[in-house]
Amino acid sequence: MTGTGPDVTDLGDARRRVEELVCGLPGAGEQPFDQPWELRAFALAVAAYHEGHYEWSEFQRSLIESIRHWESGSGGESWSYYEHWLRALESVLSSKGLLSDNEIDEETRTVLAVPRNANHHEAHREPVAVAAARTS
Repeated sequence: MTGTGPDVTDLGDARRRVEELVCGLPGAGEQPFDQPWELRAFALAVAAYHEGHYEWSEFQRSLIESIRHWESGSGGESWSYYEHWLRALESVLSSKGLLSDNEIDEETRTVLAVPRNANHHEAHREPVAVAAARTS
């Protein structure tokens, strides 16, 4: 990595690691993700782990807890593995002080304010921007 941003080689290596993980998922011969956000949630969790923000076992425990909560009837929604994946990621990042409930709520409001079909009919070729890590 350079001081100005991620090195292309580093990004390529990270992408290959995520692709290897995706190919190892059950049903990988099929489409493992139903929605684009599921792949993004998956990639975020893997990237945060590779950046050393948490141990994988912490994420696994949080994922198991989210699924148990749903199985007990407390979840209330229909089954979605990646909803639990996302909840586990939010929980782990919150417990590490990397994400607050207010930030989640604000981002949720921003996303929900955009109409479901806003510009989805147009291809977007711009690279995905990721905010720099916070230091506090």
